Amino acid sequence: MSGNIELLSTTLAAAKAEGRAALIAYLPAGFPTVDGGIEAVKAVIAGGADVVEIGLPHSDPVLDGPVIQTADDIALRGGVRIADVMRTVREAYEATGVPILVMTYWNPIDRYGVERFTAELAEAGGAGCILPDLPVQESALWREHAEKHGLATVFVVAPSSQDARLATITAAGSGFVYAASLMGVTGTRASVGAQAQELVGRTRATTDLPVCVGLGVSNAEQAAEVAGFADGVIVGSAFVKAMLDAPDETAGLDAVRSLAGELAQGVRKR
Repeated sequence: MSGNIELLSTTLAAAKAEGRAALIAYLPAGFPTVDGGIEAVKAVIAGGADVVEIGLPHSDPVLDGPVIQTADDIALRGGVRIADVMRTVREAYEATGVPILVMTYWNPIDRYGVERFTAELAEAGGAGCILPDLPVQESALWREHAEKHGLATVFVVAPSSQDARLATITAAGSGFVYAASLMGVTGTRASVGAQAQELVGRTRATTDLPVCVGLGVSNAEQAAEVAGFADGVIVGSAFVKAMLDAPDETAGLDAVRSLAGELAQGVRKR
């Protein structure tokens, strides 16, 4: 079975055709439980998310701040495994038809086996992977198997990336480019900053791929700001925090559905 890179591309193109940015939501698998995590993904899609990233929980998530680290810890203590990540992708995709990606550090894939991981992700209906710590120059094996299985390879660029480096990264990627709005770890912030807009402009000069911005967006006002210059607005910590702060799972699902609705309005107000 081939993965859903084409669905990802058409979804992002459809948002652009509507004159808006896409809303991309991030939630870790296995949080608060595997079943609860699947329901949370369905809830953010019901609220208005166009694309969802499923985080593969990691004990040392170098890009992630304390909110996502807390959720990852809960998932890992609950015994989450790669099979649960694949199940999350499968059930979320089958229930919604929305493109679902996995965001993961390289070590778990390396240990699991690249061919096995890509084949299972494609079979589950996944659209691709975001690989924040895989150097482009070491990515040939991954990209070979991802392409074979119809999966997008999304690399992360940062404000510190020089123009020549941006061109190298975007030439190797597919699906979209993940532009980190600032240097640092994930988390909600008071402002997203001018660095993000400059980075999007420099990245677009190197590629026709959509450029989506993450790190720091937590409310409709910020989503609207970023939607004014980016093809997609990526929100993670705000959704996870809404789940963490909720008194119970039902309230958590209501909270992420509501937040997705607010953010979906925000990306339409650019």
